[in-house]
Amino acid sequence: MIGKLKIFSGNANLPLANAICKHAGVRLGKCEIIKFSNENIKVKIEESVRGKDVFVIQPSCPPVNRGLMELLIMIDAIKHASAARITAVTPYYPYVRSDKKDEPRISITARLVADLLQTAGADRVMTMNLHNMQIQGFFHTPCDHLLAGKLFCDYYRKAGTDNCVVVAPDSGSAKHAKYYAAALGLPMAIMDKRRSGDNEAPTVHNIIGQVEGKRALIFDDEVASGGSLSEVARVLRERGVAEIQACCVHGVLSGSAIERIRDSALTKLLVTDTVYISEEKLEGIPQLEVISVAELFAKAIVHTNQGRSISGLYERF
Repeated sequence: MIGKLKIFSGNANLPLANAICKHAGVRLGKCEIIKFSNENIKVKIEESVRGKDVFVIQPSCPPVNRGLMELLIMIDAIKHASAARITAVTPYYPYVRSDKKDEPRISITARLVADLLQTAGADRVMTMNLHNMQIQGFFHTPCDHLLAGKLFCDYYRKAGTDNCVVVAPDSGSAKHAKYYAAALGLPMAIMDKRRSGDNEAPTVHNIIGQVEGKRALIFDDEVASGGSLSEVARVLRERGVAEIQACCVHGVLSGSAIERIRDSALTKLLVTDTVYISEEKLEGIPQLEVISVAELFAKAIVHTNQGRSISGLYERF
């Protein structure tokens, strides 16, 4: 054990932070975050962290850039208050989709965020379902990569999977979908989806596998504007699918997501609370259901503090 456990949180997702603390049996640490009229941010840690093992919870939630600055400034303040170790807990990692240089003269921003966290003073990072596994290679510090697969599989084992088929929304997610299909003992289908540019409006050209008359289960790492998911649901409905349910770890639900998903062929959208889900979204999307990752993160935090392995807490997808 490195030192007494302390947990702090920025403003991005306080309900999640409070739930994690409840499961961990730890009181949420006191800190003051002030935004001045010039939009500068001041953080004051209001209790001693000297020699403590400190975890700072701050997922990437709107406003994203302010949340990132809060996280960096909190880490810096805790570092200069002589904490023994600092872990940045970012259930939804900032700029996670900017993970490669696929156009000329652009930033690999996910790598930049990793560098910023280390420079601020983070000794390790704890996150969930990165957009690409390779992002773990951006870190020069340890990265604990939690996965929500067990939570989704447990949900469907209880809810039942009669007449279900796991559908990969594109070829890139086929390997990921294969793990869910194997874990749930279900057949699998793959959609040929193609995207052009940054307009988040892909086109589905074909489906490999039997889906007619089935209950389709779609698994993905996140849902942003809902354009891709709505298009996938539309095509599946046209192909005679009886019911369409989607599980997306990070419910970003940005832009016109409320209207798109509400009016789509989806019968259920299951997300976790890595991103704060507002009442507006809960009321505006009748298909939406939220499951919590708080207990999983709490166990991972406690195990890390005690020097115990966390690999047994989740399935490998």
